[in-house]
Amino acid sequence: MKPYYKGMLAVHLEAGRVEVREAPIPPRPRGFALLRLIAAGICNTDLELQRGYYGFRGTPGHEFVAEVAEADSAALIGKRVVGEINLACGCCEWCRRGLGRHCPTRTVLGIVRHPGAFAEYLTLPEANLHVVPDAISTDTALFTEPLAAACEILDQVDIPADAPVAVLGDGKLGLLIAFALRAAGRIVHHYGKHPEKLAISGGDTFTEPPPAAAYDFVVDATGHPNGLRAAAAAARPRGTVILKSTLHGAVPVDTAPIIVNELTLVGSRCGRFEASLPLLAGGCVPAERLISARYPLSAAPEAFARAAEPGALKVVLTPR
Repeated sequence: MKPYYKGMLAVHLEAGRVEVREAPIPPRPRGFALLRLIAAGICNTDLELQRGYYGFRGTPGHEFVAEVAEADSAALIGKRVVGEINLACGCCEWCRRGLGRHCPTRTVLGIVRHPGAFAEYLTLPEANLHVVPDAISTDTALFTEPLAAACEILDQVDIPADAPVAVLGDGKLGLLIAFALRAAGRIVHHYGKHPEKLAISGGDTFTEPPPAAAYDFVVDATGHPNGLRAAAAAARPRGTVILKSTLHGAVPVDTAPIIVNELTLVGSRCGRFEASLPLLAGGCVPAERLISARYPLSAAPEAFARAAEPGALKVVLTPR
């Protein structure tokens, strides 16, 4: 028998305003699952969407843990899942290469033409879902998607084990990058402005700017328009700068040091959940220290305001 659902609460972003609206339960296309939200996390991309990134209007949210309410596959129903955010065509050149995140016709959960996870129900293709092992708590599983983005660095760049990596930025993503790189046996020098957040990172941390031309590999996770400039200044000639900051609007770039020092710039975005879930199961992420606050979906405006405060880490939304 098909379950009966009433309407749901959903967050709506438009013109910088955060609202909570009553909405109908989304229909479930063939091959998709209907997911009942357990928890969702506000990330910096969501804050940038509020500021106008992608000209976004609609329901945001792409970091989530949910229970499968309906699916074509009976084995999924009732399972706790996380989901990859790119909905690809499955048949183009990029999809055939296993890079559906670059599919030219893709939609993106909560970002590009697919309603996001800040709602009591959402839909995603069953192929996008990963069942969360019982050993991983919901709080920890919330970090699957951003930790996968951190792990993507090692899929893109060959970083020798003996080459120190400078990670700039002590926010949520900067911390996850430090965890992921250290778990892979890399030497991390973590730079930030907040001693209390750097204390979560562990290892070698610094509150002063990195020295000039000191690193072959530098990661910009500052979330600041000047992050690329700082990362380029810290890189040695012929070094590699990995760009992780997502920003609304144009970023001023002085190309002279990049050209003169022959730096390689690597844009880095989503990653494989197959890389992040084992790290979460292994206790690599201290989730309880990375969560700053929890709010019900009905208090989304307050939750967004809290997430935008200096020093805030992960703010979690939960259904009523």
